[in-house]
Amino acid sequence: MTRVLGIETSCDETAAAVVTLLPDGSGEIRSSVVLSQIGEHAAFGGVVPEIAARAHVEALDGVIEAALLDAGIELSEIDAIAATAGPGLIGGLIVGLTTAKALATVSGKPLLAINHLEGHALTARLTDGLAFPYLLLLVSGGHTQILLVRGVGAYERWATTIDDALGEAFDKTAKLLGLPYPGGPSVEEEARKGDPLRFDFPRPLRGEARPDLSFSGLKTAVRQAATGIQPLTAGDIADICASFQQAVVETLEERVGRSLLRFRDAFPEVAGPSLVVAGGVAANAAIRAKLEEICRQGGFRFVAPPLQLCTDNAVMIAWSGVERLRAGEAANGMDAVPRSRWPLDSAAAPLIGAGKRGAKA
Repeated sequence: MTRVLGIETSCDETAAAVVTLLPDGSGEIRSSVVLSQIGEHAAFGGVVPEIAARAHVEALDGVIEAALLDAGIELSEIDAIAATAGPGLIGGLIVGLTTAKALATVSGKPLLAINHLEGHALTARLTDGLAFPYLLLLVSGGHTQILLVRGVGAYERWATTIDDALGEAFDKTAKLLGLPYPGGPSVEEEARKGDPLRFDFPRPLRGEARPDLSFSGLKTAVRQAATGIQPLTAGDIADICASFQQAVVETLEERVGRSLLRFRDAFPEVAGPSLVVAGGVAANAAIRAKLEEICRQGGFRFVAPPLQLCTDNAVMIAWSGVERLRAGEAANGMDAVPRSRWPLDSAAAPLIGAGKRGAKA
């Protein structure tokens, strides 16, 4: 068995986990501890990097200790340590990677520097035993991308946002309407009460040949609608949220649908192709329902890891460490430096504004 301690501090969750590779090749989650900082950032309507970094400093040692205790093992029994090195908020990455280096030095264990996006990309192999290749839709506050996952370390970016990440659009819409942080759940809750047909918001890039996504224009349309009917009533807010969410759902339907067709053409030999969805926005019920529908229609398997593994967590970092060790990679973490931007597909052409953490991803 191979036991890996994972550490994740790329944004506003302080997390540690222990994952074990079993003899049959499957993985077992021995522990997972996630300390959210939502309360610290709520008053600001978004994550404040300096506050996040200080919170990681204060909490990380205790979170790691709790993860080892929950797993029932000592640090000396760990075979390797895996820590997020990027992309993310540089202050938080420094805290996590520096702590991991200290633990590796003291314990003599190998350290692997992990790409946060790779954690999301490989989680479905832990939870669902998924085989390569498959498609990944990553939708979060910092990233909106469609990626081909060929294997460990082998990723192709097929589409990305050319401006705002989808989670960012949800958060900014919520802030505009005076809804609580985090914005995604608040907008979804209001949308359930509203009329999705009242406002005719744009479906960005609809019908265009390019595969990418865009949400800046949609966000602007929401602001113009809200400004034009001030003061807003509760019904107005619900209708704006419902109309905004409907525009998002239909945009994803068309954009993701193109990538499903492309996958079919590229891999006709794959009898049961899969679409994996990850990231905090994957918790949105309307989005999940639409993705399940287009997968069913297109003959794809829809795979969504448990919600607690779709958002930021250390299980996915530990599992990526397992995958990298299993692929024969040597530990590289002691020489690693934190990277605020770290594309999974380094060969992809740079795009300005591809999300806060992945502007060149």
